[in-house]
Amino acid sequence: LVSKVPRVLLVLFRAGIVESIGEGVTCVKPGEKVIPLCLPQCGECSSCLNPDTNCCLKTHRFTCKGKAIHHFLWISTFSEYTVMPDSAIARIDDDAPLDKVCLFGCGFSTGYGAAINTAKVKPGSTCAIFGLGGVGLSVVIGCKSAGASRIIGIDINKDKFTKARELGATECINPQDFKKPIQEVLVEMTGHGVDYSFEVIGHTDTMVSALASCHMNSGTCVMVGAPPSGSQLSFDPMLLFTGRTWKGSIIGGWKTKDSIPKLVSGYMEKKFNPDVLITHTLPFDKINEGFELLQSGKSIRTVLLF
Repeated sequence: LVSKVPRVLLVLFRAGIVESIGEGVTCVKPGEKVIPLCLPQCGECSSCLNPDTNCCLKTHRFTCKGKAIHHFLWISTFSEYTVMPDSAIARIDDDAPLDKVCLFGCGFSTGYGAAINTAKVKPGSTCAIFGLGGVGLSVVIGCKSAGASRIIGIDINKDKFTKARELGATECINPQDFKKPIQEVLVEMTGHGVDYSFEVIGHTDTMVSALASCHMNSGTCVMVGAPPSGSQLSFDPMLLFTGRTWKGSIIGGWKTKDSIPKLVSGYMEKKFNPDVLITHTLPFDKINEGFELLQSGKSIRTVLLF
């Protein structure tokens, strides 16, 4: 499958239009709108055949002289044209705006699904979200959608708090405002620890803090942020011994090819509105400005237009 992406991308994830298809491809036709999938769904490997998993074992799509070529997250984002196998492409609604639904390639889907699928947040529960970037704010949306009664946003950038409250956070706190570890603050705030915590930063120290902030018997901590390559975790095993659950979540637990189109349809039906996560839109030749906005904490998501 050759997909043409003449209009829009979102830093790592994007939406586009099919230019042409190869022999045997039946899931899409030229001219249709699609989202390239950074996590494929081949439908044949042991993970795809297991209803409880979504981490497809298919690991490459390009070959040269019979050898596999590995590249970042499957989708070759910074190219106007790319080649995709049918297992890594999802057809979406014809009316879907590409400059909005590009969020569904990962950012929104990952955070929203971490709450809905991985944690399975229950109505009336208390949640804590460590990191209020685009993915963390999507977790906030997911927790609110699931009926959580208390949603605590945590970030050292207070500029993120207004957006977090707009999306459903009931409280926002900055760890730098306290002299004690943030997990102790959360336990004091709740009396027993939160029911669900989400680490959406990718720092090993906050991963342990997120686990320790959970209720000692029934709390669930979900690791959403990607840790640095080669990093190691060190924590007191008693944090798990007493009954806490620690889980990982990749792309929100969605089987991508099946689920991303349904999420886009839900967006078109106004079931949720991740548009508010897009704070900047820039032409592609200002990509460096987009990264500067991201690194300085002045943006949530920047969409780049071809």
